[in-house]
Amino acid sequence: MEGTRFIDIYATKGIEYLIVISFLAAFVLFCRYMYQPRKGRATSRIAPENVTRFRIPEGLFYHQGHGWLRPEPGSIGVVGLDDFARKLVGKVDAVDLPAIGSRLAQGEKGWSLVVDSERIPMLSPVAGEVVEVNREVQRSPEILRQDPYGKGWLVKVKSTKVGSNTRNLLSGKLARAWMENALDNLHPLHGESLGPVLQDGGLPVEGIARVLGGAEWVELAKTHLLTDGE
Repeated sequence: MEGTRFIDIYATKGIEYLIVISFLAAFVLFCRYMYQPRKGRATSRIAPENVTRFRIPEGLFYHQGHGWLRPEPGSIGVVGLDDFARKLVGKVDAVDLPAIGSRLAQGEKGWSLVVDSERIPMLSPVAGEVVEVNREVQRSPEILRQDPYGKGWLVKVKSTKVGSNTRNLLSGKLARAWMENALDNLHPLHGESLGPVLQDGGLPVEGIARVLGGAEWVELAKTHLLTDGE
């Protein structure tokens, strides 16, 4: 009939389907854009399970005061500070090492780190006589940051107790578990959050004690190096 319009309902439905499909496709693309990792932006402050927050080489023995021991032939023990201690105090300005010929006792003061004119003692992981000190580290303390387990060794000790002293130290998986939990067990002086001590990706910043302790950072560092009574 003249003046009458026929509407193809099937064609109309097809257009509606196309609109819905287009909307869903756009929504999926939007979601992918929003949830993909972006450069320069942290996706999480928690370290992935396969990333360790501290360097923990195998073959070393670790003292709970954060010194390490590497036994060598001839009853010699090489001693240094671990990665936790290094990141706890931050940039070291000088290292005060014991004199050659002096005697160290396991679990007692072995050497001191000088940071911003503050002296922070550390405990020796082994007992014995000091037979060599690392003069290179004394001249360039920056080595401690670059290589605390290699070129950054501190003293060599001669002792018949090197073997027996290792029984009081941590190694292998036990040392790794202990070190990985060390940051979680770090208690700030005034209840601050641990968040600021983590970089993007959950790795510790340099100078954890200063971040958490403020003006009392030296006391905080000594507490966690077990030398707060020194």
